[in-house]
Amino acid sequence: MNKIVRVIMAKLGLDIHWRGAVTVSRFLSDAGMEVIYIGNAFPKQIVKAAIEESADVVGLSTLCGNHLALAPQVVDLLREHGMEHIRVFLGGVIPARDIPKLKSSGIVEVFGPDTPMKEIINRILASVPVN
Repeated sequence: MNKIVRVIMAKLGLDIHWRGAVTVSRFLSDAGMEVIYIGNAFPKQIVKAAIEESADVVGLSTLCGNHLALAPQVVDLLREHGMEHIRVFLGGVIPARDIPKLKSSGIVEVFGPDTPMKEIINRILASVPVN
């Protein structure tokens, strides 16, 4: 039996640009993942939802420049709760110079606006253990 990947999808902070996160959520759902879209949320809310929903993945979306401040907080809070097995992905318009810092903080992958959906789906599926 194949495991259904559970994804918490959130807009990071007060970012009002929702269309990308909703579109990605739909594609992930169409690919067989269970997606729980929580809308705008801050790190504590995101981690709470990830724990409550037994998520495998947290997808963060941002277009407002808060990625260096808030995205690593999600990873840190997951670690504090013993949930480092939950994979965190980030999407949005992220300057290339910020990507190494984000990845070193524990973000698995950073996706830009031109990333093919197939690549996002495959990367998420490859990151989640099958059992």
